[in-house]
Amino acid sequence: MSAESRKILVQYWGYSSFRPMQEDIIDSVLQKKDTLALLPTGGGKSICFQVPALMMDGTCLVITPLIALMKDQVDGLRKLGIQARAIYTGMHPNEIESVYNNCLNGKTKFLYVSPERLENEAFIHVISRIKINLITVDEAHCISQWGYDFRPPYLRIAAIRKLIPGIPVLAVTATATEDVVEDIMSKLLFKERNLKKVSFERKNLSYQLRKTSDKTGHLLQMMKKEPGSAIIYVRNRRKTKEISDILNLNKINSTYYHAGLDSKTRETRQHDWTIGRARVIVSTNAFGMGIDKPDVRQVIHIDLPDCIESYFQEAGRAGRDLKPAIATLLYNDGDIVNAKKRQKESFPTLDKIRNIYNALGNYFNVPVGSGKDAGYDFDITDFSQNYNFQVLEVYSAIKFLEREGYIQYIESAGQFSRLYIPLNKEELYKHIVENPASQRILQEILRSYSGVFNDYVNINETQLAKRAEIDLKFAVDRLTYLDKNKVISYIPIKTKPQLVYGFERQAAEQIQFSKENYDFLKNNSEKRLQAFLDLISNSLQCRSQLLLAYFGELKSKRCGICDVCLEKNKVDLNDIEFESIVTLIQEKLEQRARGLFELVNDTKSYNEDDVIAVIRWLLDNKKIIRHKDGILSWHKQLDLSFD
Repeated sequence: MSAESRKILVQYWGYSSFRPMQEDIIDSVLQKKDTLALLPTGGGKSICFQVPALMMDGTCLVITPLIALMKDQVDGLRKLGIQARAIYTGMHPNEIESVYNNCLNGKTKFLYVSPERLENEAFIHVISRIKINLITVDEAHCISQWGYDFRPPYLRIAAIRKLIPGIPVLAVTATATEDVVEDIMSKLLFKERNLKKVSFERKNLSYQLRKTSDKTGHLLQMMKKEPGSAIIYVRNRRKTKEISDILNLNKINSTYYHAGLDSKTRETRQHDWTIGRARVIVSTNAFGMGIDKPDVRQVIHIDLPDCIESYFQEAGRAGRDLKPAIATLLYNDGDIVNAKKRQKESFPTLDKIRNIYNALGNYFNVPVGSGKDAGYDFDITDFSQNYNFQVLEVYSAIKFLEREGYIQYIESAGQFSRLYIPLNKEELYKHIVENPASQRILQEILRSYSGVFNDYVNINETQLAKRAEIDLKFAVDRLTYLDKNKVISYIPIKTKPQLVYGFERQAAEQIQFSKENYDFLKNNSEKRLQAFLDLISNSLQCRSQLLLAYFGELKSKRCGICDVCLEKNKVDLNDIEFESIVTLIQEKLEQRARGLFELVNDTKSYNEDDVIAVIRWLLDNKKIIRHKDGILSWHKQLDLSFD
């Protein structure tokens, strides 16, 4: 099979060879084995299911929660001449029906769906009637309650498997601990354990954790010191513009990106950064999925991520070309306090979640028992003010309701308008002859958009009106008229975030949440944040080793290039000697403070020069405090644990 898979790789993607582990994963899938592929960010996960699916008859079903990534991959496959389509929450019913028809007619090689679609009766009916060759579960950690982004609809995949027996599952993820790995294979009903894993180690990536009270000054210093492309992550949208403006004022070419921008702006800014027109992009975590820019030299976090998984994935977008790159996290004591506060606030009480759900129904005027699959423009700030809720508790309640499948919040505003012609060409030409008022716009549609008779295409009304030499308002009115008369199917652009009901609206008292499940998710969230705070507080161990150990790689070597290793390199000792002396010094100083001579004497089992070198290192790195009288004591760290 290797020769054929390489032929597909060259034919469609132009690569002469596979990345590490890709070929093993592909061979496993072609042997009809259930497979879990654990590949780090940028490891080429999509190739692992796209290549074998192209080698088999039928349609590859791809389940992913990331709508933006779904659209990017569908567009990318279509540009290669591969038939790919997607169904996700918020699509117009006519679009969904068109996708189903194309699947039933054998015109779809890849069908991307969001996990919520697995609970839809029409989808189940279609899936049972088409030939599926592979089920791909992207972001597979979402199936595990141990994971950092658990989504209950993923649990439906097991039921889907029973409808199409004998079809292998390929589960892929970039971040999974050992517990999550086992849970994924169990929940997906693997016949046997089959893990294909690439080490998460990034030998070219230097992890730098810097405690500073002047983040802006530190940022500017880093940007001027280290040339090349960069991503800067912040937590809120307002901050993206603020930081970008500061960089531009300091002659560092920058742009900013977040989910609240319209699609054209997001696309333009991403393109400008990708081709190097903008050196830096400042973004919320909305940016990065599906981005494969290899020459990013720096990823900088100005705010703390919520967990190691998020940090590792975002930091891993630096240095994919395997050349030296830096991932820097800037933090201070206030960040740690705020992170603990934010974590607690991200779990409103179950009663509060019910109240918010009920208020949403009133806000949209949705009667109890209706609203399923309906989408509504949603301004979270306006809603919060109207009902006297805090924005964070509303957002957190919505995310919890999403996990339970009640609603879905689509933050990314500004999709393209979409258009499809259900008539055949003869019927359309007849309409043009009989309705001359529609002639110019219909002729321009035919000239501008290929494939419009086969499927929905993205359109731009402003460009369409300009090409047809007609007024924009007239163009939109004419498109609306043609849609009403079923000459075309026209779906106007959505410019605001959408809230979509997964089920009919329930009465507040009928909303059932499992307190056990809620407590489990809350406790896991606390543990993940605690693990991240432990990483921050530990400045004695190699950052890379700590990160790899979190993901189960316990035998990795010291990286030699992180902030901790660079400091250790100044002391001419091997790791075992260094750690042993540090441990002994810590034990002595935690018993009581000591003078330098006494401390050296108390550690006389080691070479005196080595002990003094380690003490100097501990002083430089603020692990030991020298008091005015010369007495040394072990530095008590800020309490990073939960109360």
